[in-house]
Amino acid sequence: MRAWHISIPLLAVVAAAIGSSTAGAAGAQSNTLLDPPRPSFAEWLADVRAEALSRGIQQEVVDQALSQIVEPLPVVIERDRAQAESVLSLEQYLVRRLTPKIVTRGREMLEGHRTMLDEVASRYGVSPRIIVGVWGLESNFGRFSGVRPTIAALATLAWDPRRSAFFRRELLNALEILNRGDIELSRMRGSWAGAMGQPQFMPSSYLKFAEDFDGDGRRDIWSSPPDVFASIANFLKGHGWTAGESWGREVKVSDDAARRIAAEVDKRQGTCVATRDMTVALPMKRWQQLGVRLPTGASLPASHENAGEAVGVSDTAALVSGATRHFLVNRNYDALLEYNCAHSYAISVALLADRIGSAPARRAATPKGRAPRRAGHH
Repeated sequence: MRAWHISIPLLAVVAAAIGSSTAGAAGAQSNTLLDPPRPSFAEWLADVRAEALSRGIQQEVVDQALSQIVEPLPVVIERDRAQAESVLSLEQYLVRRLTPKIVTRGREMLEGHRTMLDEVASRYGVSPRIIVGVWGLESNFGRFSGVRPTIAALATLAWDPRRSAFFRRELLNALEILNRGDIELSRMRGSWAGAMGQPQFMPSSYLKFAEDFDGDGRRDIWSSPPDVFASIANFLKGHGWTAGESWGREVKVSDDAARRIAAEVDKRQGTCVATRDMTVALPMKRWQQLGVRLPTGASLPASHENAGEAVGVSDTAALVSGATRHFLVNRNYDALLEYNCAHSYAISVALLADRIGSAPARRAATPKGRAPRRAGHH
């Protein structure tokens, strides 16, 4: 999710990461005095090396991966520290991401890889347009998947105390990927936060969901389209994607309906902001009673089956709302949130997939025998 942010001076960032600042309340000062001094980066890295070896990662792999890292990467800490001053609204984000250019490119990618995507869809039960939608949002259809060396980026974030436990696990997972021979160290690159390859998998997701669909013995999410597509599909399937069920649909919510919903419908519980910023799931008939309609103003389908989805699909949906746009989302939407828990991201993937899967509008043909009108001619 893209956000506007204030860039923090690099010196202050590194100082904060090292823990040199003692400003704070008396209680915080006391805790700081009781905490053992932090090891140097070199000492910390030596401990990581020992843990990696104890896990069975080969000495040669550990030496090659860690020997060139002599200090944290300041640019990575700076990116991690930069806090969002403001974020785009859902509507603004959709306008920015769902451009005619990306939709056209998505249709080209869908057609160009149709045979392979159909094979992947058949095995994993995830539609080709959803796979291409995720691919487009994550790496612009493979054009940009990040240039940061993954091991160095993860080592920096693992040493920084803010989320050290999480990133230490991811660092060890990345070393395990190298140990298995799926990718060379020089090609293991991605985002500043350690997300790798065209699907932008964290190492833990790679180990669990990456696939070798082309059968070459390596799970190559950096350069193999079959592996990329299968890995995205396997991730979504692993997080509950149901074949034959859509992600949801855009709907119309009047001001009166919005007030009723706010008063009568509970918010959902969840582990991230997005899952708490949506309603609980209700039957389609209940949404109809509350005043929710299709964008045309027509009544909602009484069931997902009536809307053309597979028999047995749950007839409940949750409401996701921006400032002016609203969406009833099905269970498959949760799988998209597992990929990136932000409504702006998940709705963008879903709408991009819908637009990719629909035929482009055709210009009306000029009737035979009549020349097209030109500006200035009557």
